[in-house]
Amino acid sequence: MAEPKKRHSSTRSGNRRSHLAVKAQSLATCPQCKKPVLSHHVCANCGFYNGKDVLELEKKQAEKEARRKEAEKTNE
Repeated sequence: MAEPKKRHSSTRSGNRRSHLAVKAQSLATCPQCKKPVLSHHVCANCGFYNGKDVLELEKKQAEKEARRKEAEKTNE
């Protein structure tokens, strides 16, 4: 395996590590409840994303899936 011929200076190592710092997350405000929320994430407070109530849509989709399974069971 290759071995380094010379030691890297502390400046060079520091320059390489300059991008490893933890950056603060940028928060947006939810248009529905005005609470801070991560960009491109569902609001944890009200459940809205992109102007739609995602939690309600998820519940409706689960109900639809249950009805579909029940219909398949009766057709057998």
